[in-house]
Amino acid sequence: MTSSTSADRTATTTGPDPSPAAEPARPRGHGRTALSLVAGVIVAGVVSFIGLAAIGTVDWPAFNSSNVTRSLTTAGQVMAIAVLVGMALLYRYGKGRLAVPLVSAAAISGFVTVTLGMPLGATRLYLFGLSVDQEFRTEYLTRMTSSPHLADMTYIDLPPYYPAGWFWWGGRFANLIGQPGWEAYKSWAIVSMAVAAAVGVLLFIRMFGADRGIALGLAVTTVTLLYASPEPYAAVLVLIGVPMMVTLTYALRGRTRAADGPAGPLFGATSWPAVVASGVFLGVSAATYTLFTGVFALTAILLACYFVVQGWLAAGNKSTPSTTVRARRREIVGAVIGRLVAIGVVSGLIALLVWAPYLLARLSSEPASGGTAQHYLPERGSVLPLPMFGLNLVGAITMIGLLWILLRFRTRTVALAMGATVVTIYVFCLLSMLMTAMGTTLLSFRLDSVLVAVLSAAGVFGVVDIAHWAVRRFGDIRVVVGAVAVLAAIGMAQSIPGHLGTEITTAYTDTDGYGERADARPAGAESYFGEIDKLITAQTGKPRTENVVLTADFGFLSIYPYWGFQGLTSHYANPLAEFDKRAAAIARWAESENPDQLVTHLEDSPWVPPNVFLFRYGADGYTLRLAEDVYPNDPNVKRYTVTFDPTVFDDPRFEVTEVGPFVLVIRK
Repeated sequence: MTSSTSADRTATTTGPDPSPAAEPARPRGHGRTALSLVAGVIVAGVVSFIGLAAIGTVDWPAFNSSNVTRSLTTAGQVMAIAVLVGMALLYRYGKGRLAVPLVSAAAISGFVTVTLGMPLGATRLYLFGLSVDQEFRTEYLTRMTSSPHLADMTYIDLPPYYPAGWFWWGGRFANLIGQPGWEAYKSWAIVSMAVAAAVGVLLFIRMFGADRGIALGLAVTTVTLLYASPEPYAAVLVLIGVPMMVTLTYALRGRTRAADGPAGPLFGATSWPAVVASGVFLGVSAATYTLFTGVFALTAILLACYFVVQGWLAAGNKSTPSTTVRARRREIVGAVIGRLVAIGVVSGLIALLVWAPYLLARLSSEPASGGTAQHYLPERGSVLPLPMFGLNLVGAITMIGLLWILLRFRTRTVALAMGATVVTIYVFCLLSMLMTAMGTTLLSFRLDSVLVAVLSAAGVFGVVDIAHWAVRRFGDIRVVVGAVAVLAAIGMAQSIPGHLGTEITTAYTDTDGYGERADARPAGAESYFGEIDKLITAQTGKPRTENVVLTADFGFLSIYPYWGFQGLTSHYANPLAEFDKRAAAIARWAESENPDQLVTHLEDSPWVPPNVFLFRYGADGYTLRLAEDVYPNDPNVKRYTVTFDPTVFDDPRFEVTEVGPFVLVIRK
C-alpha cells in the first residue's frame, strides 16, 4: 500500500503518470501508517465525544422550531473547514508534517460532530428518532447493550442474521458511558462516523499528501453525511471504503505501475501489507453491512478479471518465445488469483466472527422461513442513479469525477479503483432490476451513497487537473481556484441540515425512552412505557432478558431489552424465526374462545411462547396491529389488526393491568 501511494503522490504533481512504484515498501512505512491511524482514531474519538458532551451542556431550542442550532452548525462547519485548509497550506509549504495528519483528523471529526450533533443538540434521539428503520436499529443496539453475547435483536435463542459488528461495538460504547442503548445510539452513531471520517482522511493523506488528501477526505465526508448518515453503519463503510478501494486495487495488481499491468510472481511482487489490509477491510465490512460487502467483493473480482486480461495481453510479444509467453501468463494469472484468494481468506476469517453462529444453524438444517429482507423496490431502485446530471454542486463534482475516471483509468491506480467501483455499482443495479422478474431485488438503491462518494473523490482529482491546466493557461490563479473550492465545500456542507430536515424533525417529535419529546410538545402513548416496564418486572419477578413479549408497539423493544415473540416486519426478521408461521400462530391464538384454548395454544407453540402481552384497546377487544409483506407493491408492507377477546384472559393464570391506552397481560 505504501509504495503505491507514494508514486501516486508524485504522479499528481508531475503529470498523468500513474501509481505505484515497483520498489518494495519499507516495513517502517507500514508501521508509521498503523501508528498514525491508531493515533488518529483516538484523537477523533476524543474530539467527537467531548464535542457532543459540550453541546449537551446547553439547553438548545428545538431544531424544528428555531434556526439557532442551524446557524451554529454552519459556523462550526466553517471553522472546521478553515482548520483543514490551514493544514493543507502548512503541508504545501513544507511545515508541520507530523502535526498535519493528527490535526486534520481532529478537524474532520469536529466537522462530522458539529454537522450532526448541533442540529440534534436538543434531543436524545438520532436521525429519524424511533421511527421507520431506526426503530429496529435501536432495538439491535439495545440488545447488544444488554449483553456482549451475539444474539438476534428480537427473537430469543437465535443467532443474529443481520451483521452485528457496528451494534456490538455500540453496545460496548453504551456500557462504557453508562447509558441505555437507545440513548447511546445518537452518540455512537456520530462518534463512529467521526472516527471513520478521520481514518478516511488519514488514508488519503498517506496516499496522496495532505493537500489532496484533506480535500478528498472533506469531499467524501460531506457527501456521505448528505446521503448515508441516517444509516450510520453504512456511512462508516463509505467513509473508509473509498480510500480502501485504492489499496485493494494495488493489492491485487502487485508491485508495479498502473500502465505496466499486474506483477508476478505471487511471492515476489505482492504487497502483502496491502493484501492483509484489504482482507481486514472486507472482513470488517462483512461483519457490518452485507450489501456493501457484496459490492466491494464484486469490485475485487472485477479488478482481478481486468488484471488477468491485461496481464495476459501484455505477456504476448511477437519476438518472445511462445514457451516464455505461456510461462509469463501462468505466472501473472496465478499471482492475481492468489492475491484475490488471500484477501478472501483473511476477510472470511474475520467475517466468521459474526456470521459463524447463523451459518452453523442453517447448515444444521434449522427451519427457516418468512424472511423477506430483499422484498423492497422504491421508485429510485427502478432507475439507474445518475447524480452527475443533477443541477447542483453534487452534480458538478460527480460529473467532473466521471470524466476524470474515463480519461485516467489506464494510467492512474486511483482512477482504475474508482472506475471499477462505479462499474460494479451499475452492474449491481442492473442485476437488481433483473431480479425483480424472480420476485426479489438486491436493494441496489442503497448504493447511491457509495456511488456519489466515489465520484466525488474522483471529482477532486479532476478539479486538481483542471486547476493545473488553468494555471498553465491563465497564470498563477491558485488563490482564485482555492477560494472557489473552499466556498463550494462550505456551500455543500451547510446544505446538509436542510437535506436531513425530515430526519432531524422526527428526532424531535418522537417520544424518547424517558417519555419526553424534545420539542416540548405533549408526549405520545410511548410515555407509558416506563410504567409498563416496572409493572412487568414486578409482576413476573424476572429480569427483562428472561421475558418474551408479544406486542405491536415495537418501540417498547427498542427501549428495553425484552425479547419479542414477533418482529417489526418480515423484512427485518431473522429467517430462522419463521416470521410467516409465527404470524399464522398469532392469528390462531386470537381465535381462542376461552382461557383453556389459549393456554393450550401457547403450550403447543414450537417457539418459546410469550409470557407478556402488550395490547392496545380496540372497539372489539385487545388489538395488535401487525405487518404483512405485500411486495412487489410499493409500499411493501400492509398493516392488519389481530383482535383478542378480553374474556380469554379472565382467568387466574393471567394478570391484566390497564395502563393508559395499553393493556398489559402477564401469564403467571
